[in-house]
Amino acid sequence: MSWYEELDRWVADYLPDMTYERDVPLARHTSFRIGGPARRMAFPRDGSQMVLLIEKARACGAAPLVIGNGTNLLFTDEGVERLVVNTRDMSGTALDKAGRVTAEAGTSLARTAVFAQQHGLAGLEFAHGIPGSVGGAVCMNAGAYGSEMRQVVHSAVVLFPEEGIRTLTGEALAFSYRHSLLTDRPDAVVLRAVLALEAGEPAAIREKMEELMARRKASQPLEYPSAGSTFKRPEGHYAAALIDRCGLKGLTVGGAQVSEKHAGFVINRGGASCADVTALMAEIQRRVWEEAGVRLEPEVRILGEDAPVSLL
Repeated sequence: MSWYEELDRWVADYLPDMTYERDVPLARHTSFRIGGPARRMAFPRDGSQMVLLIEKARACGAAPLVIGNGTNLLFTDEGVERLVVNTRDMSGTALDKAGRVTAEAGTSLARTAVFAQQHGLAGLEFAHGIPGSVGGAVCMNAGAYGSEMRQVVHSAVVLFPEEGIRTLTGEALAFSYRHSLLTDRPDAVVLRAVLALEAGEPAAIREKMEELMARRKASQPLEYPSAGSTFKRPEGHYAAALIDRCGLKGLTVGGAQVSEKHAGFVINRGGASCADVTALMAEIQRRVWEEAGVRLEPEVRILGEDAPVSLL
């Protein structure tokens, strides 16, 4: 019996109220709108379902891969022969007696920022326009406009398959630029995060959120599918400025293009494949290295069957 046949039977018996789908196009679940099928995809509704599912999936060889909004991912055209666990349905938010916001892993950052604003809590305005989920944002220390998740994360409840559930403080998460302790532990699963914010005036917080969203819309190609910033910021440089300086705006491979609006974005202009995007990324890296002497490291995660280990 295959792992997915075994898992199908187990889910039917033990998690019948969990959404569970077969041969799911990953393009439907990533902001790039690219990616072949996942053999199985599950949508646990809470932390308890997640824990049970991960335990069984590991035991039967399903090699579970947990994703949020899919905003920093590029799946190969062949897809993945494994279980993809989508946190979409884990989307609760709550306010505790200490005035801290608890958000489940699948809650969108935008929704969490609005929740905080409505309760007169400031500090999360920068996240209003970031299209990711809370879990993904904690893992990669998402940030924008000079602010990052490490400034607001009080703690996170994390499932470590070999160790169980642990609560990690913001300090223990060891945040750095687009990185945390969890970045190096791909088997770890954020279940929820507690955010410590400051009291503020709801109208002023909303005004700041709207200002940052307007800046984002004016400078970024939000009208096209993408994975956000394609490359990490090299020390002492800005990736977009380097790419622009090398004259690469508008460079195209198949359906993938360096945005003419913001050189830091590779966009899907329509029908782009993973192969198109990775070929374009490799060409950007080559040109920037040859012309500026700087190596660009991808920020987008490339996953799936035959995913390239290195683009160059």
